[in-house]
Amino acid sequence: YQKQSCARAIHSLSRTASRRKDHQPAPALPGVLEITAENLAKACANCAADKKAEDIVVLDLRGISSFTDYFVICSGTSEPHLKAIAGEIEGRLRDKHGVRAVSVDGFPASQWIVLDYMQVIVHVFRAEKREFYSLEDLWGDAPRVAWEPTSAGSTSA
Repeated sequence: YQKQSCARAIHSLSRTASRRKDHQPAPALPGVLEITAENLAKACANCAADKKAEDIVVLDLRGISSFTDYFVICSGTSEPHLKAIAGEIEGRLRDKHGVRAVSVDGFPASQWIVLDYMQVIVHVFRAEKREFYSLEDLWGDAPRVAWEPTSAGSTSA
């Protein structure tokens, strides 16, 4: 005699398998401008530039990555500098574009802070840690996005 389990098998597409539908995306709030993933990446790069981040690179991962469209990679010179760069990006995107990171991981002492905006992932490194992980080489097939630094506060989309 084999006792029947009350747990059912987990299906990798469980919402589809159980015929439940995904939630509809929430409509944008009045006054909030839609921002494209590319413009969001450029805005992140500009925020980093305004805080004197070094060696800022924007990589286009569309068609290469299944989890994001763009990487923004930059370096800071100290723990307070990393914190200032990440804080500037978070604050300005929230205030100017109504966009919040879904996740922030790492902290200045780890020498690597990651801001996840779903379509754009921002990596703020100390130079030594950046060289060690070498994301630009790992994603070497990704084209670099040309962007021009703008003056503080003018990251328009």
